[in-house]
This record gives sequence, C-alpha cells and structure tokens, in this order.
Amino acid sequence: MKTNNTLLLLFLGMLAIVSCDNSNKQITNPKEYNQYLTIKENESVDLAHNEIQFWQKKYNADTIQRSYLGIIASKYATLFQYTGDIKDLYKVEELLEKSNKASNYGNVGVLRSLARNYIAQHRFKEALVLADKAFTIGEGRKESQKLLFDVQMELGNYNEASKNLEAVKDMNDYDYLIRLAKWNDHIGDLNTAITFMEKARAIAEKEDNKTLKIWSYSNLGDFYGHAGRIQDSYDSYLKTLALDPNYTYALKGIAWIVFSHERNTKEAKRIIETVEKSHHTPDFLLLKSKIAAFEGNMVEAELDKKAYFKMLSQNNYGAMYNKYNTLIYADDKTTATKALEIAKIEVNHRPTPDSYDLLAWSYLNTGNAKKALEIAQKQVAGKTTEPHVQYHLAEIYKANNQLDKIPVIKEDLKGSIYELGPEFEAKINKL
Repeated sequence: MKTNNTLLLLFLGMLAIVSCDNSNKQITNPKEYNQYLTIKENESVDLAHNEIQFWQKKYNADTIQRSYLGIIASKYATLFQYTGDIKDLYKVEELLEKSNKASNYGNVGVLRSLARNYIAQHRFKEALVLADKAFTIGEGRKESQKLLFDVQMELGNYNEASKNLEAVKDMNDYDYLIRLAKWNDHIGDLNTAITFMEKARAIAEKEDNKTLKIWSYSNLGDFYGHAGRIQDSYDSYLKTLALDPNYTYALKGIAWIVFSHERNTKEAKRIIETVEKSHHTPDFLLLKSKIAAFEGNMVEAELDKKAYFKMLSQNNYGAMYNKYNTLIYADDKTTATKALEIAKIEVNHRPTPDSYDLLAWSYLNTGNAKKALEIAQKQVAGKTTEPHVQYHLAEIYKANNQLDKIPVIKEDLKGSIYELGPEFEAKINKL
C-alpha cells in the first residue's frame, strides 16, 4: 500500500506538471509590441501619397505614357494595404481598367495586375477571364500560370490549380514554394505546408528582400498558430513588425494570440482599438464583437455588430464580406433566410467546399436539416479540413441523428480551439 501511495503521489505530481504545461500560459509581452501601437506616422503611406502626386503630374503632362497609370495604381494599392480604405482598391481598378483599354487588353502585366485586384474584391470569375487572356497572349507564361493557380484555388477548381502549380515547379523559386505551401495546407498537410513556407522564407532572407520577408514572416505566423506553435507564431509576427512597424496584419495576429490563447480580452481589445485608428476595416469590428460575446457582454457585442453592418452600408465592399454576413445571419433564426440567400450567391461566385458549407449551414439554421446533410455529404465532407467547416459538419450530423460520425470530428476539433476561438470550447464539448 505504501508503494501504491508513493506511485499515486508521483502520478498526481506528473499530472500537475502536464496540466501546467497545457495551460494557456502567457506568450506575449506588451513591452515587445507596444512600440508598434504608438507609431503616429507611416512612412509607406506618406511615400505613396507623394509618389501618386509626382506620377499623376507626369501623366497629366504626357497622357500617352500609359505606363504611368500602372505606377500610380501600385501606389494606391499600397494605400489600401495600410489603411484598408476600400476607395483605394477601387481607384486601383479604375486606373488599371484605363490602362488596359488603352492597350486594347494586350499588356499581360496590366492584365495580371487587374486580375489580382479582382481577386482582392472577390470577383474571381472575372479574374479568371483576365488570367486566361494573359496566358493566351503568351508573354511571361509562368507568371500567368502562377496567377491561374491563385484564381483556380479561389474558385475550387483544384485539378486545374494543381496542373498550373506543376507547370511552374521550381524548388528554388519563392513564388512556387509559397504556392506549394498553400496547396499542402489545402489538402490538410499543415506540417509540410510549414516546411515549404520556411524554405520560401530562407530564400527571402538570402536575397534580403524586405517585401518577401514581411510576407513570409506574417504567413508563417498564421501557419504556426494553426499548428499550435503559439510561441513561434508570436515570434514570427514580431519579426514582421520589426521590418514594418505599420503592418497591421501582424498586430491583429498578436491580438488573436492574446485573446484566443491567453484569454486576455481586455488587452486584445486594447490592441485592436489602437490599430483601428489607422486601419479601420469591418473585420476588426467583428473581432471586437466576438471578444465582447466571450466576456458575456452581449450588449457591447451587439453594438459592435451593428457598427460592422453600418460600415458595410456606408462603403461598397461588394462580395468581400459575404462569408461573414452568412455566418452572422445564420446564427439568428430570425435572419437565417438572409444567410441562405447570400450563401446561394457565394456558391455561384466560388463553388468551393467552404461555400457549400455556408449553404449547408444556412439550410440547417432555417430548419431544413435533411437538405443540409445532402449538400454536406455531396460537396463538403472529405473535401476540406478547415475547422469551422468541420464543426458545421458535426452539427449537421447531430441534427440528422448520425451520431457515429461525430466523435472523430470532435476529437480533431479539440485541437483546433485556438484557431476557432475560445468560445468554441463549450460548443465542441456539447457535440
């Protein structure tokens, strides 16, 4: 008995250690990122404004020089990246359309630039038309195939995307490696995706290319987070900010760590509200609403949600927030039919497993569990590993009394709580 008691105490001690290791220990340190929250000037934005004025004057003096339009468009794209002002994105489109018309849609570089602008606007089918046209012209075919891969992935044409990826295969090419990483993430092999993204990062560092390093670090921040490597994720976001102190995407990533991993809602809101002053986009309002709801402050959560819809009504975001809107409307039985309408549009825009998931989820929330199951089995199950989709699948199976399919999904979802958000912990436990 004495031996058993000793073993029991040893076991309890080990259990305490394991429990401590699994706790949401603090990763972030405000002293490390506060400096990026107090910056009042953005050199990239100031430079973009100055260059727009410079090149606009040159174009006004010599309108035959169509190349100026592309340069001005790229500066407006920079403004959109840092401010989130949708008007800047539309200005890019306007300038590139003008340039394309002037060249009778014969300049592949401008065609590809406009296609990328359409992707940012979630106008994927229009982007595909331009990408195909650029490829048909023939100049710079590999660049056009990289673009075709990007568009086909957005449209759910995975076989075509795979063919284009294979056509540009080059393990020493940064562009190929980041797309290979995206492909592996899509098929659910996150570890391999991270390996290729790290190889891309190494190339960016070797070439000392600031733009590519920023992109690599910030995307690895996302990948590491999804893999549960929170410390690596945080460190990668800090490396991004060290290169570009105004890179709000990295600050949002840190805010997510503070919220979802550390459960420090007050600090997460402080970060977001500081970033909002210079980069005000609807998704920040939704994140604030999510945090308030997790705190149990439903009044504040509703106010943030109303502010989100007000912002959408004041700006034309096109289809860019269709996914968010569908999920919000579907969660309320009184607006679930609105969710269904938007989901149908989204499936038409981009018939991906994720879009069909929105459709199935909307049918479930309008009370048509059978239709939800039919769509889920045909268009969603086995076609994506995205955690939100897996949670929806589990709920659809539950509503259709297919309880035997839930345990495996539930076990996987437990490892995705960080990615999903802390409010999903209770939801997953109820499955």
